[in-house]
Order: sequence, then C-alpha cells, then structure tokens
Amino acid sequence: MKVDIWSDIACPWCFIGKRKFEDAVARYGQPVEIEYHSFELSPDTPVDFEGDEIQFLADHKGMPVDQVQGMLDNVAGIASDVGLAYDFAALRHTNTVKAHELLHLAKANGLQLEMKERLLAAYFEQGRHLGRIDELVELATEVGLDPVVTRDALEDGRYEPDVRADQAQAQAFGINGVPFFVLEGKYGISGAQAPEMFLQALEQVGAEVRS
Repeated sequence: MKVDIWSDIACPWCFIGKRKFEDAVARYGQPVEIEYHSFELSPDTPVDFEGDEIQFLADHKGMPVDQVQGMLDNVAGIASDVGLAYDFAALRHTNTVKAHELLHLAKANGLQLEMKERLLAAYFEQGRHLGRIDELVELATEVGLDPVVTRDALEDGRYEPDVRADQAQAQAFGINGVPFFVLEGKYGISGAQAPEMFLQALEQVGAEVRS
C-alpha cells in the first residue's frame, strides 16, 4: 500500500502523528510504502526569526503569552506520551523551505524517511537552526547524503519546484492543515489520530486493494 503524507518539519503534530502512524504500521504487519510531501505552515517566516516559539505563536495567532505557554506544555506532554522529548524553549523558529528541498534531495537518493526523522528530531528536540544551509548539510551528512552535493543542491534551489509541486497538489486535494495522510491516492486522514484509527484505515484500504 502507498501512503502519501503532507507535513512540515515545523509542525509539532506532524512528529507526533508520525509516531502514531508508525505504531499502526507496525501492528498492520503488511508492506506500506511511505512518501513525504512538502507543506509550509508559515511560508512568510524569515530564516532568522527574532524571538522564541512562544512569541511567534502569540504574534501569529493573536493569543496571550500565558495561553500559548499552556498550549505548548500540553503538546509537549502529548509528545512525551509517544516517546518524544520536545524542547520548545530551545526551538529555533525559521523558514522551512530549504528543509523541504533537502527532503526531496533525500528522496532522490532513497533516504527520505531517514532525513525526515532526523530533521524533526533536530527541530523539536535539539534546537537546531534548520533554516541555515550549513546546519542542513551537517544533518544530511549524518544520514548518508554527500555534503558537497547537498550544499550545491540547496544553494542553487534545484528542488524548490518539487516543493511547489507538492504544495500545489495539497491545494488540489483541499489540504489546509497537516499532518495529512492519503492512502492509495484516494482516502484521506487529517491530523495526528490515534494508532487504532490509522490501523483501522490501513486494514480497510488494504482489504480493498487485495480484493
């Protein structure tokens, strides 16, 4: 079965949803091909945003700072329940288009899943600055990509058209929030659902594919 997932590396629910979906896939026990697609939650964000995540969300959503802090504490708790250690105090809010370009380079080299995991962990758990090419090259090297090729690709923007194509497809599907999962190109699931719901969908679609 093929599952296409639209997500952003700056989306806390995308990492949580990734873990819940992986749990469901492990229980499903049948081969599942996963491909990630680009979605920018805040495409107008500068590379070097001045301020922390609390300030960004307070400004972006027009919410009081204490309400934002409570929201982040809640998300961090949910992340902890699936084995993730979010560190919102260290998080470096940035523009994610170059990270998405890197994911397309990784896909072309058969390393997209490894790169996706590394970027999410770097962003939410380690406070890495994923808007900077130097940082992205270092992370790409960790998963086995060539640093020279990676730097060249990010500097000349050769994968930006692929990022835009993903975004256009999301728009065509009516996707306006992530994570968003598309099973076999026609069944959509929105959000970081419980593993049981993902499993039910996998079993239902899998039965249809096999029939």
